Amino acid sequence: MQGIFASSLALTVAACSGGGQQAAPADNNNSGGSGSQPAAQPATPAPSGDPQKLVIYTGRDKNIFEVVLPKFKEKYPNIEVETLEMGAQQILERVRAEKANPQADFWWGGTQSALSTAANEGLLEAYKPTFSDKVPDLYKDPQDRWYGEMLLPEVIMYNKDVLKPEEAPQDWDELLDPKFKDKIVIRNVLPSGTMRTIYSAMIFRQGADTPEKGYDWLLKLDANTKEYTQDPTNLYLKLDRQEGVISLWNLQDVLLQGKKNNHPYDFIYPKSGAPILVDGIAVVKGAKNMDAAKNFMEFLMSPEMASQLAKERFQFPARTDISKDDLPDFMKNLELKPMDLNWDVMAAKEKEWMQHWDENIKGKGKK
Repeated sequence: MQGIFASSLALTVAACSGGGQQAAPADNNNSGGSGSQPAAQPATPAPSGDPQKLVIYTGRDKNIFEVVLPKFKEKYPNIEVETLEMGAQQILERVRAEKANPQADFWWGGTQSALSTAANEGLLEAYKPTFSDKVPDLYKDPQDRWYGEMLLPEVIMYNKDVLKPEEAPQDWDELLDPKFKDKIVIRNVLPSGTMRTIYSAMIFRQGADTPEKGYDWLLKLDANTKEYTQDPTNLYLKLDRQEGVISLWNLQDVLLQGKKNNHPYDFIYPKSGAPILVDGIAVVKGAKNMDAAKNFMEFLMSPEMASQLAKERFQFPARTDISKDDLPDFMKNLELKPMDLNWDVMAAKEKEWMQHWDENIKGKGKK
């Protein structure tokens, strides 16, 4: 097992670092630390018969698990994986509550805002992986405490059995049109990293210094919103039953549910641009199973896994070195026009903005 891993690691390093040589160690500024340390390398697998455990807190869908986890088990048969599924904001709150005695080893599926907040609170381990230089600075923490796994454009989702493409809202402001009153269903905002990002972006685009304009926009959206569902499963159920025909959601899940799970969903990429959320990963600070967590990060971010998830699960990889030949056709041709956002401001203001929405806007638009 060790020999096989060493050989595959050598091939990976040769492929990923120009000239076939391993990159020189780089300084790694740990949160709160004053010294430097060499770039970390993947941990070696446990010797045969020496079991390990890996506890993952995740916001990812089971459709992703069924691709990734069996392959990881093939490579690391001695690592027992336990997953606990929840929203990105719920993961942040749980990791924060467990800071003194971490119960998770790995965070899989978090927004840039949630991960940045966790990093700044000292909840994430600084680890510089072998693929570090393949992920743009925009999609990773400068101190290597989190990395973007994939890009998630946030789009307008609709039930194509009810609406034709030209009948669906073509941009964000069209969602406020009275003709869409009670036709919109929204996944409950506060527990969802995706929805918090979309709603924060709607405030930011109206002017971060004057959030009242954004609040007014969300109040008008609330007036057109029929219901806030408890979780994605209930959101899909409402759309399938045509209890609502429009929602706001991430492009990957729209494609996944529509193309793989046969739901009647399609999407409109907003004309003015979309928030492109970075869905990331991190090793939890003080993880009890640190080696297993690092092994999982390296495995999950490998070019082979990124290519497979792009083809089978419509993931837009954050790595820039994935060949276009290894990506699906729709991904080659779709222009991802980003909304102009300041993610640092978004991260700093999100909690305040979402608390105001929950206390002063949710359910009050129709009054």
